[in-house]
Amino acid sequence: MGELPSAVLFCCTFNAIRSPMAEGLFRRMHGTRAYVASVGIKVDELDPFAVAVMDEIGIDISRHKPRTFDELEDDCFDVIVSLSPEAHHKAVDLTRTNACEVEFWPTFDPTLVEGSRDARLEAYRQVRDELERRIRLRFPSAVMARE
Repeated sequence: MGELPSAVLFCCTFNAIRSPMAEGLFRRMHGTRAYVASVGIKVDELDPFAVAVMDEIGIDISRHKPRTFDELEDDCFDVIVSLSPEAHHKAVDLTRTNACEVEFWPTFDPTLVEGSRDARLEAYRQVRDELERRIRLRFPSAVMARE
């Protein structure tokens, strides 16, 4: 814990669900006090269920454009949080040339849930809520720290 890093990168497999959710949550909690971005190993279309469950809590990620590590404009991050095993391997590779902290937060892939729309949305909500909990614990805001 401690100081808020100046730059945080969230990464997952496709930059279509987990890492955009984490980026949106972090941005809402910390605004412009820290730079935040997200990437994937590969890219896929932004998942509409991810957009829907983030919209439920007032975060609009609908304009997020999935991108890969290779598309990063800058790779100088203080902390890289990987949310899938594939992304973790890539994040560790980055630390060979960059001095940054890498954390692995294994995060369930909600696309693995089958069934009704409601059942699938619930899986996405669980991922969103777990990411929010972990971000609040790892990157507490100054307001929260005073409470």
